[in-house]
Amino acid sequence: MRFLRAGQDGLLVELADLAVALALLDRLQAAPPAGLVELVPGARTVLLRFDPAVTGPGPLADHIRRLDLSPGPARSGATVEIPVQYDGEDLAEVATLLGWSVAEVIRRHSSAKFTVAFTGFAPGFAYLTCSDAGFDVPRRSSPRVRIPAGSVALAGRFSGIYPGDSPGGWQLLGRTPVSMWDLTRPRAALLAPGDRVVFRDVAQGASYVVPAAPVPPPPVQIGPTALTITHTARPVLFQDGGRPGQAAQGLARSGALDRGAWRQVNRLLGNPAGTAALELLFGGLDLRAEAPVTLALCGAACPVRLTRPDGRQVGLEWAAPFALDAGDLLSIGAPASGMVSYLGLRGGFAVTPVLGSAARDTLARLGPDPIMPGAQLVAAHHPARAVGADSPRPPLPAAGQTVTLDILAGPRDDWFTATGLARLTGQDWQVTPEISRTGKRLAAPLPLERRDQTELLSEPTVPGALQVPHHGQPVLFLADHPLTGGYPVIACVAAHHLDLAAQIPPGAFIRFRRIGEET
Repeated sequence: MRFLRAGQDGLLVELADLAVALALLDRLQAAPPAGLVELVPGARTVLLRFDPAVTGPGPLADHIRRLDLSPGPARSGATVEIPVQYDGEDLAEVATLLGWSVAEVIRRHSSAKFTVAFTGFAPGFAYLTCSDAGFDVPRRSSPRVRIPAGSVALAGRFSGIYPGDSPGGWQLLGRTPVSMWDLTRPRAALLAPGDRVVFRDVAQGASYVVPAAPVPPPPVQIGPTALTITHTARPVLFQDGGRPGQAAQGLARSGALDRGAWRQVNRLLGNPAGTAALELLFGGLDLRAEAPVTLALCGAACPVRLTRPDGRQVGLEWAAPFALDAGDLLSIGAPASGMVSYLGLRGGFAVTPVLGSAARDTLARLGPDPIMPGAQLVAAHHPARAVGADSPRPPLPAAGQTVTLDILAGPRDDWFTATGLARLTGQDWQVTPEISRTGKRLAAPLPLERRDQTELLSEPTVPGALQVPHHGQPVLFLADHPLTGGYPVIACVAAHHLDLAAQIPPGAFIRFRRIGEET
């Protein structure tokens, strides 16, 4: 058992194998220690996200050392039968790899019992362990660009079912009509850790009754339009605090990239702390007020132009509330520094939450649809306090400037050579144009050298993780990071610099400064 730091609020516990990892998961779920916020299991690891104001890595490690992790009773969960049409593109290749006939692959796969070990990769995707130890095949050497939803597949010792169309490198055995992810169900993910799965061969008479489509609720009359979006340089997203505690369904938290700026815009408007705002990446938004509204803009400062119906233009102060009357036009340009801005509405926007949040998770493709030109936004008119002022935030970086970010080593810094570790903090890393809400690709003249070239078993990741693919140029994970990943994380950005990390634009440079010690 090893205890590895994963940022300032994460402890990654590495165990001997999957069975022990699941035993630890079960013990912690049954009796969570004080301060535990979330558990995320992996192939032989369990990530504990905790509240640093309540507990820390030391007390949590001491608690875990006292647990009995010997094999216990079978994991609790539902049993789900899934019919499969065994006609996958890789069926013959899997048979060759295993030294079996195609008929034997089908017979053994449909006779085995599977257990959901953990979730990740995509909402509703479950990693299934198999009672038949013979199933162990490598991933495809060349991943497919698109694997259809419902594909039943193998990789290593795991089976899985793709919940939606996505790229992937697993070996395809067949397909099922059963939906793995359906937001109309009480639990959107069909499978959760501990559930048991039995695959049934359709050719042997297995059947599945496709449930009737749910009857949508009657449309809700939410009120007249407050704002009409007339132009966007790129999609604009609703964001709030995200969806903590949804790891069992394969979801990371998501939410605002710069939480400080999002919170500030709500303070300025007197809104409740969790009110959703519009997140603008690199600015570029024009809108028209259809009714009197009070707005505020925070984050990366953009040039703003307010035009009255009579053509008069009015100057506006950044990070301060301002009022628009019906017919007023607001134009928001691109920021000279930083990259993420927030537009808030006093009383909030009328937006339908998904799994308790209005955040758009771009990796999971979950949450309210992106806002495009022509969109009409409605005011929720939630109770709000008086508008006010707020303390100015520090200036944001611009292209060409160098920003220092504090990092905590680990959890996989021991996978890198001493030279690789020295290069992480000894050179500047440029932010490349390859940026999304998932992460930022960084580049420097000298790549990070790995000591261990083996494949890392899938394990949990956190916001701010610096994941290093084989080429040695790291990726800095942001709010929409994958729940689990298969490349080693050399370090994690400290919590107090996560907002700043999100604001560093392409062309700027990052100098990493190591703080703290591994537990």
